[in-house]
Amino acid sequence: SHSFDHGDVCFIIMAGALVSFMIPGLSFLYSGLARRKSALSLIWIVSASNAVAIFQWYFWGYSLSFSPTATNGFMGNLENFGLMHVLDGPSPASSLIPALLYAFYQMECACVTVAIIVGGIAERGRFLPAMVFTFLWMTLVYCPIACWAWNINGWGYKLGVLDFAGGGPVEIGSGVGGLAFAWVLGPRRDKTLNNFRPHSVSMVNLGTFILWFGWLGFNAGGAFGANMRAVMAVWNSMLAAGFAGAVWCALDYRIQRKYSMVGLCSGIIVGLIAATSASGYIPPWAAVLMGIYTGAICNFATKIKFYLGVDDSLDIFAQHGVGGIVGLLTNAFFASSSIISLDNVSTNAGGWLDHNWKQLYVQIAYIIAACSYTFVVTALLAHYINTVPGLHLRTTAEGEALGSDEVEVGEYANDYIEVCRDVIEKNDARTSGRESSPDTIQFIMPEPTALADDRFRRPHLEKKGQRRGMHMDDLHPDMEKPVELLALPSDVRISVIA
Repeated sequence: SHSFDHGDVCFIIMAGALVSFMIPGLSFLYSGLARRKSALSLIWIVSASNAVAIFQWYFWGYSLSFSPTATNGFMGNLENFGLMHVLDGPSPASSLIPALLYAFYQMECACVTVAIIVGGIAERGRFLPAMVFTFLWMTLVYCPIACWAWNINGWGYKLGVLDFAGGGPVEIGSGVGGLAFAWVLGPRRDKTLNNFRPHSVSMVNLGTFILWFGWLGFNAGGAFGANMRAVMAVWNSMLAAGFAGAVWCALDYRIQRKYSMVGLCSGIIVGLIAATSASGYIPPWAAVLMGIYTGAICNFATKIKFYLGVDDSLDIFAQHGVGGIVGLLTNAFFASSSIISLDNVSTNAGGWLDHNWKQLYVQIAYIIAACSYTFVVTALLAHYINTVPGLHLRTTAEGEALGSDEVEVGEYANDYIEVCRDVIEKNDARTSGRESSPDTIQFIMPEPTALADDRFRRPHLEKKGQRRGMHMDDLHPDMEKPVELLALPSDVRISVIA
């Protein structure tokens, strides 16, 4: 039995717990960015992918990533299948903590990765194939790339790749993988989506700050001990996030002349993404610079999906893929051996700050390998899952018009559908045949089409007198403009004209 520092062990347990709290953060972020009729489905898919990832990691994921006896440099073997022989020996990539604890922390990082990528099904994907995809994607994409960078026998590890907490397996894996998944899945059918608005911006903000909180465990945990390198990683994460958020917000302001909440949150997230790759390698002044140029580069990268014609609904590639690449390149220039050695264990050479010029080529080789491998294998995996009877990735046209919440979950993030169906329709049944009074608000339903059940069509609003205020958008996805409504006074009667 080995003796480990209790403080280090406690710290990494807490770091792993913080990373697990990123799962609800992602749930709320994705849900807030979606439209009402699919708001709960994104919370479900992120939550369920987490459960699949836990099983996969226990089953063979940890072994395929970190088994110390695999020497091919590409992927682990099954020596640690089902966590066999994983207990209190020193962990394969760090002698500071026991292998069983290392396996837990790395599992949480894997869970977050698949939670990011499954957001690619937004508003059009089916759940069961996505769960099958999650298990196989972790096995064929995440585990090999984690092995390259972090396994003591991985080719990237031997080459000297600097990837602190997951620029390759986590960020490029989820970002480039999300792009490939969305490409195979195809675009949403709704043609009014070019500038569709998130249904709950306050939830976007809540999800972002839960993510930021958890991310401190993600990045500080990469030091694998309660040491000064972990403290430096926390500082660099804060600085990169703050500056990237400000830059993204400013870039959006130059066009909209408004201070976008979604823009600020997006910038904060890309700063944290870049810090995932770099926070344990660079000095704080470099984290400030990294925040500034990452916020700018990722902001402009959101246009890439339009050039490629891929409906990357939640900008997974522009944020995670591009942010991860930028962070890995930052290491080539600004990594410093004086920062790396703050954990009193690591002795890696830094980047150009240490006159280690070849680090740039090492980082570029790793980025190209991770991006190309991820895209090709993810696209093939999604394509072949789609050909299996019963595992077609997309919902039907009618299902997409109704929304994922109705078709896949049978529950809703908010009760607007029940209000529409149970209150308005019943009111209509009671008042049908009567002449409207001046105090009656009439919902005039659109003509039926073959697309969907009329229960969910967005009503036009006609009011004798003044118009009232709250958005009822997305009940009918084919309508161009949202209708405005407000909570109605108790003496106003509602009637529906179908």
